[in-house]
Amino acid sequence: MLTQGDSTMQLFDFGDSTESNRWVAANDNVMGGVSTGLVSLTEDSCLLFSGSLSLENNGGFASIRTRPKDFVLGGYQGIRIRVKGDGRVYQFRIHVDDYFDAVAFKRDFQTTDDIWVEIDLPFASFVPTYRGRILENEKPLVAARIRQVGFLIADKSAGPFNLIVDKITAYR
Repeated sequence: MLTQGDSTMQLFDFGDSTESNRWVAANDNVMGGVSTGLVSLTEDSCLLFSGSLSLENNGGFASIRTRPKDFVLGGYQGIRIRVKGDGRVYQFRIHVDDYFDAVAFKRDFQTTDDIWVEIDLPFASFVPTYRGRILENEKPLVAARIRQVGFLIADKSAGPFNLIVDKITAYR
């Protein structure tokens, strides 16, 4: 669901019980790892990204992302998220195509254990990557081309993780 204000646009309505169906998990088991990452909705209308990171079998990442759609974000300057985490570092990721395995633009962000934080992620600060490697010659992110967004954890620290997402908005 998209709701628009003067300078922000809400990208998701986590109060909609079908919202979790718009997200899919993609974990290191696609390459032999054994990490788990799940998406669900909380009783208080937030998105929950949780699971356990494992470094076994050369693994070490878990992620969730939206199914492809046109977000219509031309003219916006970045993404603002309101999250409560577990003190670990996560990535907000953006894809400009409909493919599962393609270039992703990433921006790391730090969470504070059990504290709500609001974080601005300017589009100009996103770095192009492919399978965890930074791409030096990739063109910069173009907001008008955004087709998928998501979260990833790959902090090389095995164990459970928990990220609660209250809001994801685009800002001008």
